Amino acid sequence: MNNQKLIPIDRAAADLRRGGFVIVSNGEDAHLVTSAELILDQKLQDIKTLSGDDALVGLTYNRANILKISPRSGDVALVNIDAHMDSGVIASMADPADDLMKMMQGPFTVANVNPSNVHDAGIKLCKIAKLLPAAIFSIPLTNADDIAKEKNILTLHVKDILEYDLNDALSLNIVTSAIVPLEGSEQSTMVAFRPDDGGTEHFAIIVGDPSCDDAVMTRIHSECFTGDLLGSLKCDCGEQMRGAIKYMAEAGGGILLYLAQEGRGIGLINKLRAYHLQDQGFDTVDANERLGFLSDERIFEPAAEMLKKMGYSKVRLLTNNPDKVAGLEACGITVSERVEHKFPSNNHNDLYLKTKKKRSGHLL
Repeated sequence: MNNQKLIPIDRAAADLRRGGFVIVSNGEDAHLVTSAELILDQKLQDIKTLSGDDALVGLTYNRANILKISPRSGDVALVNIDAHMDSGVIASMADPADDLMKMMQGPFTVANVNPSNVHDAGIKLCKIAKLLPAAIFSIPLTNADDIAKEKNILTLHVKDILEYDLNDALSLNIVTSAIVPLEGSEQSTMVAFRPDDGGTEHFAIIVGDPSCDDAVMTRIHSECFTGDLLGSLKCDCGEQMRGAIKYMAEAGGGILLYLAQEGRGIGLINKLRAYHLQDQGFDTVDANERLGFLSDERIFEPAAEMLKKMGYSKVRLLTNNPDKVAGLEACGITVSERVEHKFPSNNHNDLYLKTKKKRSGHLL
């Protein structure tokens, strides 16, 4: 996989996290893009100066729905920045933390512009940067090349942004491995994977010495800092991880794929934001969607690619989530059996587990 398309996107995501601009183009139109979460009044003025006109706020369908804004078409709602909307108002449009504690400073006016794939890509870039999925867009630029050169702003193509996750996953390679005795399995080996661009790293824990000729017991486990490391009682992640390793050791071997997909793919900070919303009474699905995300942003290509690189094509999948079975099979891995993997609830995660069963289809 050629990393020349991956590296600029990593750089652009870092620029967004610092409150900077990128230019996103589909070959016809090019727009300045910056994060709505991090917007400042001076940045709004900068966009107007560079583009010659006012900018627009882009929100995902889920976040727009919370604000009673109806997109003209597609999955992105574009909103005019009216006179009463300073950077503070725009940031609150992106972040639902105070939705219930203060009246939103509307009304909001849907722009008389149909969203394009540039707007989809701009929102996607915010997700890649692990920011809230809301962006500020300029009008189409008439001098994009001059602005990019003068202001040293990266220009990205829509296609490269929208295909980033897939390309990143397909470029994973084994970097190194080492024997790491674990509490639940003293005979364990960790295998490190890194994509061509040097970006997000994933790890596999091989328990025992499972044969590549048989369906290997496999657990797809998304990293959970709070559950895996801190022992959080708000989820069952730590129990699932340690329980899977112990179960595999007792069953004669297996593989735990430890994926950098914190918070179902939204990142640790956004997961904490979701926890804050849960404290206000929203369940785990509503919290993610209120932030503007899908209820689950994960993809299964990294897991499939890791298995293939290690020589495995058939698995017995340790999961309660039917989507993991379907997702892995769609990536070319045969799932010969789903093996249930559940633990008792506690006072802190009972609603979380019930929500996963009722709204996400988990077989609990």
